[in-house]
Amino acid sequence: MTSDIEIAQQARILPMDEIAAKLNLPAEALELYGANKSKLNLHKLRLPADARQGRLILVSAISPTPAGEGKTTTTIGLGDALQRIGKSVCICLREPSMGPVFGMKGGATGGGHAQVMPMADINLHFTGDFAAIAAAHNLLAALIDNHLHQGNALGLDLRRITWRRVLDTNDRALRQIVVGLGGKANGYPREDGFDIVVASEVMAILCLASSLADLKRRLGNIVVGYRTDGQAVTAGQLQAQGAMAVLLKEAIKPNLVQTLEHTPALIHGGPFANIAHGCNSVVATRLALQHADYVVTEAGFGADLGAEKFIDIKCRKSGLRPHACVIVATIRALKYHGGQALSALPQESLSALKQGLANLQKHVENVSTHYGLPCVVALNRFSQDTEAELALVQACMAEQGVKVVLCTHWADGGAGAEMLAHEVVRLAAAESTMRLVYADEDTLWEKLRKLATAVYGAADIAAPAQVKAQLQAWQDAGYGHYPICVAKTPYSFTTDAAQRGVLAGHTLTVREARLCAGAEFIVLICDGVNTMPGLPAEPAAHRIDIDDQGNVSGLS
Repeated sequence: MTSDIEIAQQARILPMDEIAAKLNLPAEALELYGANKSKLNLHKLRLPADARQGRLILVSAISPTPAGEGKTTTTIGLGDALQRIGKSVCICLREPSMGPVFGMKGGATGGGHAQVMPMADINLHFTGDFAAIAAAHNLLAALIDNHLHQGNALGLDLRRITWRRVLDTNDRALRQIVVGLGGKANGYPREDGFDIVVASEVMAILCLASSLADLKRRLGNIVVGYRTDGQAVTAGQLQAQGAMAVLLKEAIKPNLVQTLEHTPALIHGGPFANIAHGCNSVVATRLALQHADYVVTEAGFGADLGAEKFIDIKCRKSGLRPHACVIVATIRALKYHGGQALSALPQESLSALKQGLANLQKHVENVSTHYGLPCVVALNRFSQDTEAELALVQACMAEQGVKVVLCTHWADGGAGAEMLAHEVVRLAAAESTMRLVYADEDTLWEKLRKLATAVYGAADIAAPAQVKAQLQAWQDAGYGHYPICVAKTPYSFTTDAAQRGVLAGHTLTVREARLCAGAEFIVLICDGVNTMPGLPAEPAAHRIDIDDQGNVSGLS
């Protein structure tokens, strides 16, 4: 079988000006990074004469499993299919983090005949956005320690510095560290730690900022720690925002690439949905909506995480409104949620499938009832799927008034998702009916309760006394109107990654809270979640290689 990277390496790539022309983007706005990827200069863009506001399609999924679902592949396949049926379309995706590329995933640019190109470049350094974000983030960390070394005029409490460092690599050994060792010349010893770049508040700020000016404003509002009297100290007080913005001046420009079928794709920003807000940049999404009739975007992991944050954070803050939602599933993954062993998934099991359908049903309920969006189930078909299994899924979804469309875009490209494209066009014809799960004026604790009970199916929420006290302090300080960003396992509606399917009546426990005053949300970290992942027993790095001619292998 031909691998994903082999398919990508054999593909024909059109010149970037031809891809830009499909979106009526002027050639002078292209800043080429080699021959097959480009930054878009925001100052040289102009709205087309027939400026439009396209229909926004959100792609989400059931809770992910080791069996795989194919959300990114479906996003790309749907975009290609919409182009095949004559629609003006642009795909909006997040950039992959090299942590998972060399860790669990091995790549995140789609698969089979539904991929974005150049596959190896996108999965690796791409246009340097993540390096710029890491540099800006770590510059602020260096300025903090320098401020302490130079006399600490702002009175920062060394025990209450909240700004950690970042690295785009999975490295569990860096989660908790001590800095400043080696004597007076090296600063003050204190506890510190690393997060992965995609968990950086700078990443969130880049993805939520509406312009370079807004980016700089948000950077200045970052809270880096507290004084001994409890007053917050910001990056603006450290005079850091100007230099940080300079490091990000290229990163804020969206990246234009293409799919195997030459559909335009904007790939920009990359926060994870289990530890951050899981969406590509507002700048890229708005740009796409101004230049295409249909914009297909994805939100990370299942609809309980990515789609919820897309709506309750990105849409709340930007005014964007999806017109329809696609929920991706596979028979294999549903059987896994029903308790079937991973090795037995190729075998028919209607009982396991029926049990596992509860997971899909809950995600559909969330999208249609709590988010208020019309939806369709995209069922990625495998050769082992039986007619009885397919019929069971269709019958189950029919009871919820949702259509199931069988998709084969992994094998057939856009042609395998044309039926899905037609259903999406039908669903998106009406104006958006999107709803928010909670209101701005709800307290932070009430926002968590509403989210946990409605979307996760929890009976109650809990947190240590110090977390509750911190939330109340932020409430009193004027941050109570911020949305919340729950960092939890993506593999379950609960905080237990091993809990498959749906478990009603559980308690959602938050162990830590972080204020992101620049991104303008508050992160609530649940049990079992680390903002610096570790590598698995067999990391993808073991199989990734390059030959003497510079051809990369092992990415998938």
